[in-house]
Amino acid sequence: MQIADLRKEYTFGQLSEDQVAASPFEQFKKWLQEAIDSQLPEPTAMHLATVNNQGRPAGRIVLLKHIDTGFVFFTNYQSRKADELNANPLAALTFYWVELERQVRIEGKVEKTEPHLSDEYFNSRPLLSRLGAIASPQSRPLPDRKVLEERIQELQVAYSEKDPPRPAYWGGYRLIPDYFEFWQGRLSRLHDRIVYQLIAPEEWKIYRLAP
Repeated sequence: MQIADLRKEYTFGQLSEDQVAASPFEQFKKWLQEAIDSQLPEPTAMHLATVNNQGRPAGRIVLLKHIDTGFVFFTNYQSRKADELNANPLAALTFYWVELERQVRIEGKVEKTEPHLSDEYFNSRPLLSRLGAIASPQSRPLPDRKVLEERIQELQVAYSEKDPPRPAYWGGYRLIPDYFEFWQGRLSRLHDRIVYQLIAPEEWKIYRLAP
């Protein structure tokens, strides 16, 4: 297989400055809804990029769970991503909806969400997902899978007649954007790239980037 010979032409749509919403949040919600309506697999999946205090980058896929003043996801506060966000609270998100030939890049500062928002989401999860969040020492070495499975079994017994509380080491983060880039694939790699850049509170500059 010659990887360099793999090619795909992008013909689905186009994007121009006069088409986009005045607010990047509204533009994002429009595209997200179209991804959901198109029944794409995991439309809320996003790549989260972080950097540790030595400047080493890392990336992983997380799920978007809420949009307010920013983009909210949930994780273990003792995980690698949490350690990196504590050291450097700047991060980037990337959504890629391949079937729609669209990509959205978002950059900004990350903060922990309010405890009540973490409680609400934690309590909305299926029981086994909640127990998994309690049991897993996320990103830490495990001797084998059996240790984790035994811990889950212990928790199932302990919480057979009551709801498990959200552990203090698990909760939400919110990325508050200062930069959005909306990418629409076009023919001959002449893609459309429209940027929203925050230049003052609630004031966004909209411009085009070369593909």
